[in-house]
Amino acid sequence: MSTSALTEAVPQSLCAREPHVPADRLVAEMVPPPRFDAVRFDTYIPDPDRPSQSEAVKVLAAFADGLGGAHASGAGKRRWFARKPAAPTGPRGVYLDGGYGVGKTHLLASLWHATPAEPALKAFGTFVELTNLVGALGFQQTVQTLSGHRLLCIDEFELDDPGDTVLVSTLLGKLVDAGVALAATSNTLPGKLGEGRFAAADFLREIQGLSARFRPLRIDGEDYRHRGLPEAPAPYSDEQVTKAAYAKPGASLDDFPHLLEHLARVHPSRYGALTEDVTAVCLTDVTAVPDQSTALRLVVLADRLYDREIPVLASGLPFDRLFSEEMLKGGYRKKYFRAISRLTALARDAKGLVAAA
Repeated sequence: MSTSALTEAVPQSLCAREPHVPADRLVAEMVPPPRFDAVRFDTYIPDPDRPSQSEAVKVLAAFADGLGGAHASGAGKRRWFARKPAAPTGPRGVYLDGGYGVGKTHLLASLWHATPAEPALKAFGTFVELTNLVGALGFQQTVQTLSGHRLLCIDEFELDDPGDTVLVSTLLGKLVDAGVALAATSNTLPGKLGEGRFAAADFLREIQGLSARFRPLRIDGEDYRHRGLPEAPAPYSDEQVTKAAYAKPGASLDDFPHLLEHLARVHPSRYGALTEDVTAVCLTDVTAVPDQSTALRLVVLADRLYDREIPVLASGLPFDRLFSEEMLKGGYRKKYFRAISRLTALARDAKGLVAAA
């Protein structure tokens, strides 16, 4: 590539971006990520040796069919003289539990697509995005905004601290009372939420309250914990990464330690906007993450990059060495394993960038 061509295609920098996302946009963007735009129940291929997978499709399809009616079309808002609807009986949600890689997010997104309601009356987001929404709107405004929805889908349901336990329990309780149906995915059964992360016994009432909101639906399959860490591609040199960033229109190029510092200044609810219109993320000098707060921010960024199918090209350490052994054995290990898996997949997607440079 000529010097003039390199000069003409200067890559972007994520560190130079400080996106400001209006609250109404945060709600409007609560839809299945681009990676799951086209998924449906009939595109999910159950393992014939795992009957629970076929059963999950049947249960969720029936659940979606049962979510039709006036409320779903927006015509069911009660007038002042209307009779108060009967309180819902039994769980008002389904909870997909299973190991990594059994298609839980595929099924959750399929449920969202199959539910007979306008997109504006359905919300889909990760657990982190939901708590970030509360942080952006405030609790009461979040309740008011989501109470008119027919369905709330929560992917990667995790209770990481006591504050989140109380917050989410209270929020979901109010939404169920307002007639909102719930669906969630996680690697932890509802009654076990919070184990290994904080003194769950001190918040047993809140955790049991959450469990009562859902019908657990176990999806069997090979668990990621039995696979070990995915093998990350060997990193490239700084020169290769830089050259690829200049050759790829719309790519970003950042020094990894500087990007980690920048993430601390951007609210996680804005990480999606941070990567808007970026075609590839190129990182130099990838090093081990220094602390848990930084690691958790990186997990959120990895999720947003994966959702948007943005390839990641890097020099320095391979992605399976990002987190210390202590982190991988701690309470947030599931998040770190997920981040490694997703960044590894995106690194594989980025291989063609070097060849094209």
